[in-house]
Amino acid sequence: MNNMNRRKFLGVSALAGVGAVIAPKIARASSSAKMEIQEKFPTRKLGKTGMEIPILSMGVMRADNPAVVRAAYNAGITHFDTAYGYQNGKNEEMLGAFFKDKDRSTFTIGTKGKANLSSETFETDYEELLNTSLRRLQMDYVDIYFTHAMDSLDDIANPRLVGMLKKFKDSGRVRHIGFSTHANKPELIDEAIKVGIYEVCLLSYNFKLNALPQLDEAIQRGVDAGMGFIAMKSMAGGVEDADGNKKVDGAACLRWVWQNPNITTAIPGFTSFDLLDNCLEAANRPQLDDEDKKYLANLKDKNELLYCQNCEKCVSDCSKHLPIPTIMRAYMYNYGYKQPLLSKETLMELALNNNVCSGCTSCTVKCPSGFKVADKIAAITPIINVPSYFLT
Repeated sequence: MNNMNRRKFLGVSALAGVGAVIAPKIARASSSAKMEIQEKFPTRKLGKTGMEIPILSMGVMRADNPAVVRAAYNAGITHFDTAYGYQNGKNEEMLGAFFKDKDRSTFTIGTKGKANLSSETFETDYEELLNTSLRRLQMDYVDIYFTHAMDSLDDIANPRLVGMLKKFKDSGRVRHIGFSTHANKPELIDEAIKVGIYEVCLLSYNFKLNALPQLDEAIQRGVDAGMGFIAMKSMAGGVEDADGNKKVDGAACLRWVWQNPNITTAIPGFTSFDLLDNCLEAANRPQLDDEDKKYLANLKDKNELLYCQNCEKCVSDCSKHLPIPTIMRAYMYNYGYKQPLLSKETLMELALNNNVCSGCTSCTVKCPSGFKVADKIAAITPIINVPSYFLT
């Protein structure tokens, strides 16, 4: 592991600690699954879906403690986001176990499935993907089904994919169709408008974005066409420093997102009661103030540390055309989110080995955001060979 410090590499998670200090309100919320909802947050309409949800939702991807889900639900959060691949399916299973005795009208669920359009058995495989998610969730339908991690205009408009998504909705197993994306967002939004079936877009959206005006213009075009928008990666990696030691002020980050009225809700991935409390603080006072603006301006002026802009210039610069943005996301999951297992899972999906840069005498990548790409690749790819039971 290049003589790296093991504790630093594994990123022992402060986010997952059960000994967090719990605010009295949250302690009450987490004590009973049947108690009345504690909060009333501002709500916004999600495009033309007919859904109206609070501005604060929960990204469940990294959460493995149902007590945190219970606290969020009891505190007034009603929309929960997961995916087929999160925690090898255990994420959906946890949500299914929690919500099985809840009134279905009191919450909404979004889940995602990656489309392998190169497979000859795509249609059969994709249907089984959705059916498996429904079995895990113990539900007859999901409120939003996202085709996961889109970055290609050809893929989002692929007739085979479009046909399957229509079939899912027509069968009643999916109420609304969406897509999630980290890259090529303005172009994908415009293409989705042309395709005509996509009702929701889940996209990375935060104060660090370089091409924000172009993205906001595309979002407005989507809104004008009836599309709803949900923000992820709103905390731009979650930390202020390259080593991941100082967490960002999540409340300020969320307030920045909500100043755009075209963003219906954000799905921060809190995993503990103290982080939930920070998000609730933002939802209870969602207006961006001068102190927030000063804090975020100072942070934006820092070099890019963990949040990759997904501009994809690195892919063309790289002599091997490696999927560097996804590798950088894996780096962020470990060093920013303190989720080494998620980092490994992300890399394993790329079918990479831990020697991806072998044979290169010098790195040809010049990252516009200042990432030391070769160093980051060398620091994260060894995790591929670390047994998963060391990473939980």
